[in-house]
Amino acid sequence: MNDAARQAIYLIADEMRGMSAIGGHFATNPYEVERANRIRALTVRLVALADADHTPDEIEAIFDKQPWHRFSPFIGVEMVVFDEDGRLLLIQRAQDGTWALPGGLAETGQAPAEAAVRELWEEAGLRGQVKRLLGVFDGPRWGSRAVMHGITLVFHVQCPQLKPLTGLETLAVDFFPVDTLPQPLYPGHEQRIPKALEMVDSGQTYFDPADTLNGTLPMTQRPDDD
Repeated sequence: MNDAARQAIYLIADEMRGMSAIGGHFATNPYEVERANRIRALTVRLVALADADHTPDEIEAIFDKQPWHRFSPFIGVEMVVFDEDGRLLLIQRAQDGTWALPGGLAETGQAPAEAAVRELWEEAGLRGQVKRLLGVFDGPRWGSRAVMHGITLVFHVQCPQLKPLTGLETLAVDFFPVDTLPQPLYPGHEQRIPKALEMVDSGQTYFDPADTLNGTLPMTQRPDDD
């Protein structure tokens, strides 16, 4: 099984896991609880087909931990920071050696913008001010290889002092010309960075387009509507 097929299975399983979590939380009778548990059990079996490194029991144990109990996609934040010469700040991740925009997961109790400047401090040792939101990016649509569905918010941040320092999660931190970024980039950054830079220049904010003008919509909550 190739990586693309494996990730597709993970994302289907993550959606099923979310359905199970919501169903179990809002269940009003034992039958609904049983159905939610059944969906979760099928999710474990599905993941086991794609994950040769874990047994079904180990996968079940993973599902018992956070953040797998969430109902919605997880929220990630990333920052675009320039120096005086217009070079872009990138960090080299200690986890895998790839280069990326500073960023990480938003934590409960923090606004996304607050999470952004916290991550910038932790990963690059810089204090900064969020100037504006550049884009909202759906992970699977923008090259993410995460096994869970995530949404990434990219912010433009300005820093009064531009001498970055490595942290516990970074091997290196530096500014680079936008046309000669170091390689390899973390999955998804090949697509997100150019779009974020485009938004800096245009003054716009990107979001994945959507509409309900055509196609079929769920009618469970609107049974009397056409």
